[in-house]
Amino acid sequence: MLTRIIIALVLTVALQFIDISGWPRLTAYFAVYLIIGYDILLKAGRGIVNGRVFDENFLMAVATVGAFVLALYEKSGDYLEAIAVMLFYQIGEFFQSYAVGKSRKNIAALMDIRPDYANIEKAGKIEKVDPDDVEIGEVIIVQPGEKVPIDGIVISGDSSLNTSALTGESLPQEVGKGDEVMSGCINLSGLLKIRTTKEFGDSTVSKILELVEDSASRKSKSENFIARFARVYTPAVCYGALALAVLPPLFLMAFKGAPFDFATFETWIYRALVFLVISCPCALVVSVPLSFFAGIGGASREGVLVKGANILETLSKVKTVVFDKTGTLTKGVFEVNAFHDHNDNDIEHQKAKLLEYAAIVESSSSHPIGKSLQKAYGHKIDRTRMTGLQEISGEGVTAMIDGLTVAAGNEKLMRHVGVEPCNCHTAGTIVHMAIGGKYAGHIVLGDVVKPTSKAAVADLRKSGVTDIVMLTGDSAPVAAHIASELKIGKVYSELLPADKVRQLERILKDSENGGKVAFVGDGINDAPVLSRADIGIAMGALGSDAAIEAADVVLMDDDPMKIGKAIRISRKCLRIVWENIIMAIGIKGICLILGIFGIVNMWLAIFADVGVMILAVLNAIRAMYVRKI
Repeated sequence: MLTRIIIALVLTVALQFIDISGWPRLTAYFAVYLIIGYDILLKAGRGIVNGRVFDENFLMAVATVGAFVLALYEKSGDYLEAIAVMLFYQIGEFFQSYAVGKSRKNIAALMDIRPDYANIEKAGKIEKVDPDDVEIGEVIIVQPGEKVPIDGIVISGDSSLNTSALTGESLPQEVGKGDEVMSGCINLSGLLKIRTTKEFGDSTVSKILELVEDSASRKSKSENFIARFARVYTPAVCYGALALAVLPPLFLMAFKGAPFDFATFETWIYRALVFLVISCPCALVVSVPLSFFAGIGGASREGVLVKGANILETLSKVKTVVFDKTGTLTKGVFEVNAFHDHNDNDIEHQKAKLLEYAAIVESSSSHPIGKSLQKAYGHKIDRTRMTGLQEISGEGVTAMIDGLTVAAGNEKLMRHVGVEPCNCHTAGTIVHMAIGGKYAGHIVLGDVVKPTSKAAVADLRKSGVTDIVMLTGDSAPVAAHIASELKIGKVYSELLPADKVRQLERILKDSENGGKVAFVGDGINDAPVLSRADIGIAMGALGSDAAIEAADVVLMDDDPMKIGKAIRISRKCLRIVWENIIMAIGIKGICLILGIFGIVNMWLAIFADVGVMILAVLNAIRAMYVRKI
């Protein structure tokens, strides 16, 4: 395309300095016209044959061929207008292609995360196999510089991973034995052995690519409106141009006695051709979907996957954000927060003893609380010191350690072993301890708030979100403590998944001024609520497949700060869409009225069509640049 534009432009300029006339001049100009516009003529012809007559190709063909015919009739030899219309139209199309290509690069960069192979070790040698052939539980090897092909857990090796293609985060992620890794990351340094936890088709990289590929098929209301508008508008302006070419001359002949010849029609045919050029709907038809496409591409580069233009449009109207707590505002991992003795006083000197016995008695547990206690202890556990381990369902565990009876669990367990527990006023999960038949104290564990959660809540308020709510299955004291720390005014606790749906229904019903409601969650139990909300936002890195499938927006790095950014991206995109609509309709409307009265000539018509389209396309490209939003 660019080569044709340059050739046509050079030849057009050269013809201005060559003194030829008559048929040689017509032949030279028509040859240049075919170089730059043959594809438009072919498309217009195919449209007529296939019954799709009224489109921008038909308008351009009629306008430019008509300009040639008028120049021939007038014997002026001025064929420049016809070539200029086609040339500038093609320049506008080139700008459109460039903008689409630029936006597609963001998507293409995301597509580059698809791995071509996986390494497995056979007979001491590394073999490359198709990722689809790797089964769950198989060990793969990822060498420095290679992409992680399948989700899994590191079983040996330490390295840094580049996760920017997935999360938008430029800082490398350090991983070692026991860490989970996502497919699509690039291994920067050490060799890693990874035990796969998913099949390739279910891995993160495959899910992301499916989401991106499907997003283009989901049209926004604005796009659907413009498509319907163009189907009505284009035939209307064609018939309007025909009426402009025919009715005024007929009126002149009927009431002014003008002669019935081509000269009577000449001026009005020219105005009709100008009318056709001005009225071409390219700026609207191109810029509106391009704005959404650019917005989705820009968001994906920031680690925010939006499943379609319709989602982006709805996201811009969000006024209420409802959060799940665990794994969304908090990390979903327990941490020892406090120790208390039976008098509810802090006991620094007994911390080590309480934590040591708790870690030993919980050493066989796979429960998050047990694992958190073992991690907090931080030393190698000598399980030979423990005998008679007994787990009491719903209460806790008991065992003999160093000849002493040790019990760790809830208040029910304490009473079960014959000791009276002490009430704790600190919010969190309480592990009561009895040692040697006496109450020894308790350990308070709390879910860790994400470092950015408080800032994310404040950022949402700055972004125009008027109502922020937290729903959780945790106890009321724990929920109230987290909500207070994050400055969330409304909190509903001790909710089962079905209760969350019912509560969300009430929030949807009460949402102010028709504003949309977004729900942010990560767990499999959040899938029903994600589906019910106007906009479902899932934490993608650690979130469950069911949650990601049910959501409309996926945050690839689990950072709640991205929620406010996603809303601002959507609003910027919608603002650009409306800027283009108003600009295109406004300028074209004024020029159409002026064209009817002969005030606008073909050169100004070119600006009203191609100039406006180029401005609209350049404006649409702005939707890609979202890093500083």
